[in-house]
Amino acid sequence: MTATVDPRGRPIRRGPYPELTWSGVLVGYGLGALIAVSIGYASLILGFSIEGSELAAILGWGILRGVMRRSSIVENNINQTVASAVNGASAGMMFSVPALFILEKNTPGLIDFDPYLMVLACITGGVLGIAFIVPLRKQMIDFNRLAYPGGIAVAAVLKSPGAGLKKAMLLVGGALFSAVVHLIVTQVIAVDHETWALGAQLGLPSYLNIAFYLSLLTVGVGFLSGKGGITFGIGGFACYWLFAPLLTVFGGPDVLPLVEAGPGPLRGALFRPAGIGILIGAAVGGVIAAFPLIRSAIKSMQEAGRASGDRSKDNDELPIKVLYAGIALAAVGLTAFAYLSSPEMSLLRAVAMAAVGTLWIWVAGVIVSECLGRTNWSPLSGMTLIAVTILIFVASGMSDRSTIIVSVIVGAAICVAIAQAGDMMLDLKSGYLTGASPRAQQIGQFLATWLGPILIMGLIYVLHEAYGLGSEKLPAPQGQALASMVGGIMGGDVPTFRYGAGAGIGFVMALSGLGGIGVLIGLGFYMPFNIVLTYTIGVGGRVLAQRTKGERWCQDVGIPVAAGLIVGEALVGVGIALVQIIRAAGS
Repeated sequence: MTATVDPRGRPIRRGPYPELTWSGVLVGYGLGALIAVSIGYASLILGFSIEGSELAAILGWGILRGVMRRSSIVENNINQTVASAVNGASAGMMFSVPALFILEKNTPGLIDFDPYLMVLACITGGVLGIAFIVPLRKQMIDFNRLAYPGGIAVAAVLKSPGAGLKKAMLLVGGALFSAVVHLIVTQVIAVDHETWALGAQLGLPSYLNIAFYLSLLTVGVGFLSGKGGITFGIGGFACYWLFAPLLTVFGGPDVLPLVEAGPGPLRGALFRPAGIGILIGAAVGGVIAAFPLIRSAIKSMQEAGRASGDRSKDNDELPIKVLYAGIALAAVGLTAFAYLSSPEMSLLRAVAMAAVGTLWIWVAGVIVSECLGRTNWSPLSGMTLIAVTILIFVASGMSDRSTIIVSVIVGAAICVAIAQAGDMMLDLKSGYLTGASPRAQQIGQFLATWLGPILIMGLIYVLHEAYGLGSEKLPAPQGQALASMVGGIMGGDVPTFRYGAGAGIGFVMALSGLGGIGVLIGLGFYMPFNIVLTYTIGVGGRVLAQRTKGERWCQDVGIPVAAGLIVGEALVGVGIALVQIIRAAGS
């Protein structure tokens, strides 16, 4: 590296930009923790997760460039790679682990699972997911040129440093505003269930269920979703503004009492079971619809295998032997964790579960990466549902408690692995567009796999203790869907007809080729309508802003503010939960 001086006599260094630095990694850890807690909290309310890479890139510029006066794009790319890898556990664990807490009332003892084993299994799953997907980078990104829209969006942020700093300031401002509003709503006004019952004040029929959830977080998520979130709203509006009025006229003697009882019983006995069925059917159908991608994925793996000999000389990639070693060690670890998760578990059954889990991580990780590359949609929930179903049959022969615990622990590891695989490819796409080193990004992703599961496991316990997972405050829709499926398999008392009818509808929608539309409509059926109404405000705001202000304004102003609304309310919600636990412990 050479050095000259500028007109003021300060040295100008020329050479490679800083990339995999302690600054980038440590800032990534901090931002990753912030994002994982925020998005993990939001996913328990809304039932879907948000990619954290763009949020990390925006905040990264604010810290690395604004505070630390660093100017390397590729260092900021490492920062967002690490941060989004930490956040990978939020979807992976929030879609699976809450099922144990929800099933506890029917199968006592489930929440007595070993949380340390759960964390270690999820870390192991993350390593497996990354190790399996890394060898496909050249084929998917360099040769097949898959789009990965999320990676393109992150690269756009990284390439606009001035805008990135401004966006960070807007995000922080939105977070402060959201935090203050949430404190006022929950602590000062203390609105019942944080809901504004507008319909009752206007004297409208109760089944229309016009009540708004007082949550700027929900508005922010709707704004980030944009037009893609319209189908989520359609599901909720169809329930209460179409089907409920029709049921008052055409409903049978078993349904009319539900309508007359109000929206709560109507949702609990009819719309919620149908929504869970739609979720399961759409998730499974989405996986089947993605099967044509397997051919492309297999081709990619074959090409990667033939190129493995040359890659040992390629300093831009991690050596293939290192990846093989990581896969082998992680598979052995998964076997150990399955074996230790229950005294009823035999070594042979543990080996079988680890083998099935490892194989499914390999297949599902590739399918999810292909789906993200082509459509920016991930069939993560479907892959998890199928994995846990298979694992339950492998684990059968033990008590119900042991079967469920072991299956969910290994299933959570699989879910985290799939999430990490998809996130790795998105980040590698942004690195490809910004001139980053794939090797440095791969190392950064591996360095971050340990932190997310620790944070999310702690968050789950805190939120369950304060609010209860599966409650009105934290519905945990994906956990409810998994719990319902597990309960059905284990012979629980479930409304089979309504689940089955919903599953058929969701399955058909998934095979229609419209991506995740079935999952979103199913969530609209399942979710409390007050959340759907508030979410729709955010979606409508994004559509209106695009028409009046333009897409550029949405990207530069609207999205950072909306992201801040999520972060501010989530952090206050978690903080209130911690205070409640501390007070309870002291009393």
